[in-house]
Amino acid sequence: MNRGVFITFEGPEASGKSTHIRLLAERLRERGMTVTLTREPGGTPLCEAIRRLLQHDGSGEAPVPQAEVLLFLASRAQHVARVIEPALARGEWVLCDRFSDSTLAYQGYGRGFDLAQLRAIDAFATRERTPDLTVLLDVTPETSRQRLRTRQVESAAAPDRIEREADAFHARLRAGFLELAAAEPERFVVLTTERKPDEVAAEILAAVDRRFFENGAGKNPCGMGVPPMKHGQDARATPASKGTEDAE
Repeated sequence: MNRGVFITFEGPEASGKSTHIRLLAERLRERGMTVTLTREPGGTPLCEAIRRLLQHDGSGEAPVPQAEVLLFLASRAQHVARVIEPALARGEWVLCDRFSDSTLAYQGYGRGFDLAQLRAIDAFATRERTPDLTVLLDVTPETSRQRLRTRQVESAAAPDRIEREADAFHARLRAGFLELAAAEPERFVVLTTERKPDEVAAEILAAVDRRFFENGAGKNPCGMGVPPMKHGQDARATPASKGTEDAE
């Protein structure tokens, strides 16, 4: 059995990751792909417990910055071992909302930790697992803040620890994401989401087609011969795979 495909979605707060990772999963399933859709921190009961600690000070005590780093990486180690690696070994497409690049952007560029140190402990946690493709959804800090306010009003939810950070923090992490993408153009595709969502979704699907489907023949790393779908084509006649439920 061929190994699966690992795609991560990254970006600042309110960049549209959750929406667009779900849309890509739907399109891949329409093509007959088996998709595991997951997120970080999260994806397993232990990882979801860590998520609650990190997002809303679930223990009643905010972690110091070093503890924050290690909690994120503890969750990632469990996630890779229990969800990501087994799914890839089964030949599935794994779509993950955040992965190692978020640690570099948030804790590296945002908090100011040494990038080389973060990469070293992240490699230990992930067993050096690297995404095959990373979709970076870019949004300005001003638009991010506006979207967060709208979301909080609509949901009556309080902002989490990261959302409460100062604008300068969010500007640094956005610059960090763009710098990481510039350093690895063969892995990243960078798309602004300050436009219509269907335009962004179409470009994401086109990027996946270019990367994993050869010359329209539909040969992909999972060994499944399904031709690329024309954007906007009705795929309801294509049998959908079981896949994994969205973790969000």
